[in-house]
Amino acid sequence: MSKKVIVKISDLIKQRGISLRELSRLSDVRHAALSELANGKRANINFAHIEKIADALGIGDIRDIIDFIESDDDDH
Repeated sequence: MSKKVIVKISDLIKQRGISLRELSRLSDVRHAALSELANGKRANINFAHIEKIADALGIGDIRDIIDFIESDDDDH
């Protein structure tokens, strides 16, 4: 078992009733980068992106954006 950081983009946009494109516009983070984060396709997380997302959505606690979970995936 290993640990994995996940970015809760999908949950955030559902909760706020916005699209990934709208989050991209609000946060000034490329749509492709947000999509990769949302789908767990990014090996590295750019914390500048996390800051921009937090600012755009009025989030003050990083735990609302990212989570640390147990994973069976030993790729990382």
